[in-house]
Amino acid sequence: MRQIVLDTETTGLSWEKGNRIVEVGCIELLERRPTGRQFQRYFNPGREMEPGAQEVTGLSLDFLRDKPRFEDVLDELLDFIRGAELIIHNASFDVGFLNYELSLAGAHYGRLDQHASVLDTLAMARERYPGQRNSLDALCKRLGVDNGHRKLHGALLDAELLAEVYLGMTAGQGDLGLAPAGGPRAAAATSLRIEAGSGQRRVLRASETELAAHEARLARIAAKAGKRLWPETAA
Repeated sequence: MRQIVLDTETTGLSWEKGNRIVEVGCIELLERRPTGRQFQRYFNPGREMEPGAQEVTGLSLDFLRDKPRFEDVLDELLDFIRGAELIIHNASFDVGFLNYELSLAGAHYGRLDQHASVLDTLAMARERYPGQRNSLDALCKRLGVDNGHRKLHGALLDAELLAEVYLGMTAGQGDLGLAPAGGPRAAAATSLRIEAGSGQRRVLRASETELAAHEARLARIAAKAGKRLWPETAA
């Protein structure tokens, strides 16, 4: 399954008041693994940033003035997301802005749901953690996702954090430290390879050394928990 974790930054909180998208950031997941493909663009909105939006993003019209207009990059963005499931936090906000931008670019672009489906991680979090704070920062803290470098809101950075949050929520556990060095993109690159032209996936089996390291890691986790987390299996 192909999924795109998507986030936007805007000139203000309401597209109904003429606010525009100033940044889009996307991370591609294939079968729940980051592929390393991403899409990120800044846009010239043709209007000033509202003070609150400028404060949280650090973006200004001076910085954005030489960037392309949204409609100039729209076809490239649609090619990237087409046919995927979009994973968005508080999806109604981003989808509202994206539909507004599509309408400004031309009626022939239709609506976002004609290009991709949408999964709202805020709705998912509210169902899983009722009565709790479910902002992206709160979910990062709850799931052990490091967001210490998030000083300002940025679409690509927030998409990267949301990808980790989504995988943590849907896996039912946080990072157990089993990923290869280099982060999730390295994990995606080393755990699965597609043979060019064959259409077949070649599964890479763990070596004896890797299996031993895995068992040692489980033993350390079990020691902390006071019990073994998975039952012994017959050889």
